[in-house]
Amino acid sequence: MTVEHKIDAKVDQVKGTAKETYGKAAGNKKVETEGKVEKVVGKVKETAEKIKDDIKEKL
Repeated sequence: MTVEHKIDAKVDQVKGTAKETYGKAAGNKKVETEGKVEKVVGKVKETAEKIKDDIKEKL
C-alpha cells in the first residue's frame, strides 16, 4: 500500500467519523449517515490496498 493510498483511506475514515459525530450532535440523520458511508468507504479502500499488497508479495 502506498503512503498516498494509506493517507487517502485514513482521511476518509476521519472525515466520516467527524461528520457522523456532528450529525448525531446536531440531530441531522442525513449528515450522520453520510459520515458513516465515508467511514466505510475509507475502510474498504484500506482493505483493498492491503489485499493488493498481499497479492503482490505472493507473486
